[in-house]
Amino acid sequence: MSGLPRDKVLQMSVRVRQSARMGAYLMRQRLAKRERFPLIVELEPLFQCNLACSGCGKIQHPEHELRRRMPVEQAVGAIEESGAPMVSIAGGEPLIHPEIHLIAAELVKRKRFVYLCTNALLLEKKLGNFKPSPYFAWAIHIDGLRERHDESVEREGVFDKAVQAIRVAKAAGFRVTTNTTFFTHDSPKTIRDVLDFLNDDLGVDEMMISPAYAYEKAPDQEHFLGVQQTRSLFSEAFADGRRKRWRLNHSPLFLDFLEGKADFDCTAWGIPSYSLFGWQRPCYLMADGYTKTYKELVETTDWSRYGRGRDPRCENCMAHCGYEPTAVLQTTRSLRQSLRALAG
Repeated sequence: MSGLPRDKVLQMSVRVRQSARMGAYLMRQRLAKRERFPLIVELEPLFQCNLACSGCGKIQHPEHELRRRMPVEQAVGAIEESGAPMVSIAGGEPLIHPEIHLIAAELVKRKRFVYLCTNALLLEKKLGNFKPSPYFAWAIHIDGLRERHDESVEREGVFDKAVQAIRVAKAAGFRVTTNTTFFTHDSPKTIRDVLDFLNDDLGVDEMMISPAYAYEKAPDQEHFLGVQQTRSLFSEAFADGRRKRWRLNHSPLFLDFLEGKADFDCTAWGIPSYSLFGWQRPCYLMADGYTKTYKELVETTDWSRYGRGRDPRCENCMAHCGYEPTAVLQTTRSLRQSLRALAG
């Protein structure tokens, strides 16, 4: 690999390390005969945000809840109790939390792979509190090119601020990934345009994509994609073969699922959510109660109640938090799919 650029070598090294760690973790679960276990935990150490996006249902809490901050010990303890090898720190806007860098550092110290999700408005100001690591990556929300993104977050200038933050973080040696959510006002062209920009112009390390989920408390209830709309949108966006060129942070089977080439049951327990209220039942997107421990979550939740054909709230959901775990588990059970995933 000596002929490759340094950042490309680092990206491949991290991917191999992460794949090896996840493979060993899955093997331990099988040997222990565990039926349910977390692959990634969605950690929400606060709900407050510095944006008020109309497609988000996470900031519709009372003011006294928005002021709360999760202590470092509580956040780290929840991840250790779950045993998950990967953590996605979300919110709210995590960089508002005064000790978010300490939470991230403690998880990295324990060799958890940490993705810190942010709208990047505070990233340059807070960057000095963090250190580059193979176990740490920024996950910056980019919901389209300039006009589309600023419309989505309902504030002008946010796209330019995020792009500048990506360049600064990359220059400082950090891994930078992105997270893009698509709605009904997106088209195959807008998908291709934003992913081409992120992949080629900005050179982000990896990109995550997802159709929007219809949060019950989201102000905008008109622009969430249905299942058939999602399949049509992604199959057309991927039709020219660019999917193989983009550095997408998804298993090939999940991308097949978005295109309608494969169908899965939801595996909500694979990417559980832990917030100020506890472990959220059944998933990051629906709140049917909370438990104190992950063990209690998996053992006391009636998982047979959820999924398409069982709960009307699940009918149009194709979000990664429910279906990426299914795709990952099916990949590991097939040599052909495992080799396909390793090939990128």
